[in-house]
Amino acid sequence: MKLLIIEDSEPLRKTLVKGFCELGFFPEHAANDLKGLDLALNSDFDAIILDISQPSPHGIATLKHLRDARINSSVLILVNKNQYDDRILGLNLGAADYLCKPFSFEELHGRVLTLIRRSRQINLNAIEIGDVVIDTQLKQIRVHNHEVVFTPLEYSIIEQLAINLDRVLSTEQLLSHLYGSRKSNNKNTIEAHISSARKKLKGAGADNFIKTKRSFGYLIRKPSVKTIESIDA
Repeated sequence: MKLLIIEDSEPLRKTLVKGFCELGFFPEHAANDLKGLDLALNSDFDAIILDISQPSPHGIATLKHLRDARINSSVLILVNKNQYDDRILGLNLGAADYLCKPFSFEELHGRVLTLIRRSRQINLNAIEIGDVVIDTQLKQIRVHNHEVVFTPLEYSIIEQLAINLDRVLSTEQLLSHLYGSRKSNNKNTIEAHISSARKKLKGAGADNFIKTKRSFGYLIRKPSVKTIESIDA
């Protein structure tokens, strides 16, 4: 499990990194909000520990940026006991849980595990790619939180490309997925369905969602995120 720890106190940061490493986690860490935000935007983490009790005034701003960037990782904020207002504000801004200092590592570990389990249960049937959410149980696709209606074959193509994110699938592979042993030899079938799906996605605000790799096939790419250069308090 990948974990991001944003903590400016070097002794505490080292303690947390060491403790989670010993428990089989793969923690990355940042000594300030700017570096932490950059890591969060450019890597996938199962959970994020964010200390908003640190002297830097940017802890709450970092949480806002994480929310606005639609980072899926569950965020646990560390606060001082007297930070009641920040505690409530943090939860309202999307933090999944909080822990007051001082705390035991065992409690922090337990809370992180709970957040990860809860997140995995919630997201088990959802694939979120930028502003597009594919619900594999309901067979439903939402763009900018609005449902877009696709034919069963269009949906099946999009779902298969999303499951294989950043991988090129050939026309033959998509035909096999759609028709199995009865697969059609007409490659134009795939082209027609993808063309129709693209028009619907573009109309909903997700232009260029399905990409063509000429002579190889089709793919959906994970959205790229530019490094944040500044964090406003």
